[in-house]
Amino acid sequence: MSAFTAARACAVAFICVFNVLGTGAHAAAYALRETPSGTGEARASAPAEPFGLSTSALTDGPLRAKWQAVERAIAVEAGVIARCVSDPEHCTSQPAHRFLEIVNAAAAREGLARLGEINRAFNLAIRPVSDRAQYGVEDYWSSPLATLASGAGDCEDYAIAKMVALRAAGVAADDLRLVIIRESATGDDHAVVAARSDGRWRVLDNRTFLMIEDNGFGKYRPLFAIDAEGAKRFEQPMFANAAPITQSRPADIETHDPVADAAPPVTGSTAATVASDEFSANLVL
Repeated sequence: MSAFTAARACAVAFICVFNVLGTGAHAAAYALRETPSGTGEARASAPAEPFGLSTSALTDGPLRAKWQAVERAIAVEAGVIARCVSDPEHCTSQPAHRFLEIVNAAAAREGLARLGEINRAFNLAIRPVSDRAQYGVEDYWSSPLATLASGAGDCEDYAIAKMVALRAAGVAADDLRLVIIRESATGDDHAVVAARSDGRWRVLDNRTFLMIEDNGFGKYRPLFAIDAEGAKRFEQPMFANAAPITQSRPADIETHDPVADAAPPVTGSTAATVASDEFSANLVL
């Protein structure tokens, strides 16, 4: 795909999404591009959710409210980007220019190369900083252009920017999840993006350029997923590990060693695990 073709496709995509967002349609919020042809059969045979777990919708709670606030900010930014695409010479938003550069570079690639381009670009464009240091609050979720403007953010800010950019670059909404995972050894929470390519889920992490398959995350337990339909909880199997409850947040995780050996898991019941997650979602997120 030529640079001109990619830029033209991106322009059409953002103008369309701006019009869609104006209607308030939630499920279509990330329909920035048409789903690539020929992927339906592969997706039907692939795992429906990352980590091989089913999910159930969150109808209330702080996580859902936090995501809805980010969605509203993304809708506003879609208008800024659309105007920059339609009239680039008069676009004064440097974050929008940078976002479009990343998206266009990724759109010119295919498959894992497209995912890797987004992962690498945002890992380099953003420096890891906690919300306490940057905003003076315990937890704050930033929209993509705001994150690029500051050049800093914590793990969920990386994940939000990558998820929106991947949609803009042509990855289907059904193939993307923002995932909150918990480290089994420490009980710390971390935010990543799970993206499906060729029937396999890959994890895009701000702490590494490598995109590990979801089955390579044995020392983590997935807690929540966010997609075009909203916030969801992963249904834990009976043998799920009950991690200790701490007040660590995704904002603080980049200070931990991502390759540290996990301690032996503590086995607990499903009821105990769900109770722990409920408490953590309300206290931490």
